[in-house]
Amino acid sequence: MNNRRIALIFKAFCDENRVEILEILKEGEHCACELLDKMQISQSTLSHHMKILIDSGIVESKKDGKLMHYRINKTGCEEAIELIHYFEDTKERIPSCCK
Repeated sequence: MNNRRIALIFKAFCDENRVEILEILKEGEHCACELLDKMQISQSTLSHHMKILIDSGIVESKKDGKLMHYRINKTGCEEAIELIHYFEDTKERIPSCCK
């Protein structure tokens, strides 16, 4: 996994609004209008957050006519979990030559 991908995944969790969106999506698939009603944010703000969540792979979307529907992407969540485990697997520090 490259550093850009890692940053996209972590970015998804680094905003209170995005975390709230994820909490709502835990209930199941929601359309954009439902998220707007629950979040009390503007359409442009929702679009901004959804782009970040989709780019991270944590959320996936599908279009149904004029409506956009969103849901948690289990594969993306598994990738995020693997990423956390990757960083917890650390090695002992080798003493440096600097004193």
